[in-house]
Amino acid sequence: MMSDTPDILCIGSVLWDVIGRSNSSMRQGSDVPGRITQLPGGVALNIAMTLRRFGLTPALLSAVGQDTAGEQLIAETEAMGLICKHLYRSADLPTDKYMAVEGANGLIAAIADAHSLEAAGEKILAPLQDATLGSLDAPYSGLIALDGNLTLTLLSKIAKDPLFASADLRVAPASPGKAARLRPFLDQTRATLYVNLEEAELLCQKSFDTAAVAAQALIARGAARALVTHGGNLAAEADASGLRQATPPQVLVARVTGAGDTFMAAHISAELSGAHKQDALEQALQAAARYVSGETTH
Repeated sequence: MMSDTPDILCIGSVLWDVIGRSNSSMRQGSDVPGRITQLPGGVALNIAMTLRRFGLTPALLSAVGQDTAGEQLIAETEAMGLICKHLYRSADLPTDKYMAVEGANGLIAAIADAHSLEAAGEKILAPLQDATLGSLDAPYSGLIALDGNLTLTLLSKIAKDPLFASADLRVAPASPGKAARLRPFLDQTRATLYVNLEEAELLCQKSFDTAAVAAQALIARGAARALVTHGGNLAAEADASGLRQATPPQVLVARVTGAGDTFMAAHISAELSGAHKQDALEQALQAAARYVSGETTH
C-alpha cells in the first residue's frame, strides 16, 4: 500500500510530454520519419518519477485539469506510487502539455504550454498553508524540489516566504528560456540550484568557459549551493565548503528531454542515502548518462 507521508514535495509542472524523436540529424524545416510518444512529464513530475524509481515517495503540488487528459494523467501517476491528492484540480483550466522534437543531433525545438500552472498561481501551494503539509506556525521542514515553470511573481514570493524558511529547497529552471525566473533565489541564499552551463550564464548575465567557473559565480551571486552540468564535459558543484568536479560517463545519446531532471533527482536521492558530496555528484551524473543512453525508462 502506498504511503501517504511524502519523503519530498515536487512543486511545478505536471503535464503530458509529447515527444517526436528521429534517428536522423535535423535542422529547421526537416521532415523525417521517427516515433511520436505521449508520456507523463513536466519537470516536477519527471523529478518525482525518478525519485520514485530510487525508492522514495514524492508528493506533487501542481495544477491538473479535470478534463480527460487530467484524469488519465493522474491515474497513470498514482499507479507509479506518487502522491497526487494535494494537486490543485481546476474545472476551468485544461491539463498542460509539453511538445519537443529531437533528432540524432539533439533537441531541435520544444514548446512548453504551462499556462494552466501559471494561471493557478498560489492555489497550488494551499497544502503548505492550511496545515495539510505545513503552516506559518509549523512550516514544512522537509525536502522540496521546485521548478521554474511557476511565474516569476510566485517564485519571488517563494524565495522569501516564511512558509519555505525551514525547507531544504532544491530549485531547477524548466528550460534556458525560463532560467532568469530563478534570480530571486540568488538574493535569498536559501536554495540549491541545479542548472546547465547555458542557464548559469543567463542567471549571471555573463559567459563561462567551464561548469566550475559558473558554479563559483552563482555562489558569489548569492546561491547557497550550485550544481552546474555541461553536457558530456566536466560538471561542478560549489558551496561555502568548496568546489567539487566530476566527468559524466561517455554514452551514445538516445534522448535529451528529462536528462536534467534525472540528474537532480538522482543527486537528491544519493544525498538522502548518505552519500558524501563528491560521491553524490558522481552518482547523479551516472544516472543521467544511463537515462540519455536509453538504458533507463522514462
